[in-house]
Amino acid sequence: MGRQHIKKVTKKKRKRRIFWFLIFPILLIASGAISYGVHIYTKAEDMMANSYQEDRDGKSQLREKKVNPKIDNVSILFIGIDESEKRSQGDTTRSDALLLATLNEKQKSVNLLSIPRDTYAYIDEVGYSTKINHAHSFGGPKTTIETVENLLDIPVDYYVRVDFEAFMEIIDAVGGVDIDVPFAFSEQDSKDRANAISLEAGMQTLDGEEALAFARTRHMDNDIERGKRQQEVIKAITKKAASGAAIPKMGQIIDAIGNNMKTNMTFDEIKAFADYGITGHLSIDTMTLEGYDSYIPNSAGNNVYYWQLDEEALAETSLSLKQQLGLEPATDHTNNVAEPAINEEE
Repeated sequence: MGRQHIKKVTKKKRKRRIFWFLIFPILLIASGAISYGVHIYTKAEDMMANSYQEDRDGKSQLREKKVNPKIDNVSILFIGIDESEKRSQGDTTRSDALLLATLNEKQKSVNLLSIPRDTYAYIDEVGYSTKINHAHSFGGPKTTIETVENLLDIPVDYYVRVDFEAFMEIIDAVGGVDIDVPFAFSEQDSKDRANAISLEAGMQTLDGEEALAFARTRHMDNDIERGKRQQEVIKAITKKAASGAAIPKMGQIIDAIGNNMKTNMTFDEIKAFADYGITGHLSIDTMTLEGYDSYIPNSAGNNVYYWQLDEEALAETSLSLKQQLGLEPATDHTNNVAEPAINEEE
């Protein structure tokens, strides 16, 4: 296949010691609720019970037995769904963001992989290759998980399906988030009203609608940069929550999450992840998939855009994730050795 409109993107890896933001929002709320009080703790427990949804017999088909996050290395796939009243289709909605976290229990380290929504991938459910974000429309989280497992050749143990509506409600509850917007742009809002949100470049406090527009716009760059912006929003939310701003709104935040989330994790399993943040020495490595722009004709003869993965780089990424999960022996060239703590403010 010819490499038309080739644009290489180098895989970004940044090792930093930062506050535990990765399993936001559910882990942050669950662990916070434990110390906040019995009422909120019970509310969080009820929220998780209502959000629980299991459709894979409790374990990945690539595992011999179900993992225990208290003692095992595990992986979690975050499926972001961007729905409006106009576009809402439940489990037949296409995913808008995919983030795969692999967690090493002994080292308390995490690899966070952004998977571009336009990634060209084989979807076994339909028997052909197309954009990976279509997998959710073909079979919800189950098909999305199986597609990611096939692409990366690693087990996906857990999933968290979150509607972006939850992020807007949480951001508004904590009084907005501070984001350094790199460029001025206009974007539609959550109701699909064109150019309803306009932002100028520079550091500013964004409300829920503005933060969502910042996270999902693709007019000024590409899907790789879009994935990075989504990570920035997650970090900004957690930083605000860590400041104590979320405590008075804890009940409201739990309601926002509960109304917009599905997961196959139990409340007890989520509590098992609290140790990753409590240690204060969490190593997080963020990365994306190296590839290039590609245009492939569809059945009507029209060229369709895809993010075509570099096969050699994909194999390296797969190996790195396997080593993080302990499925392959680590080497001196892997990123599984924790670095000295770095102050995030530096």
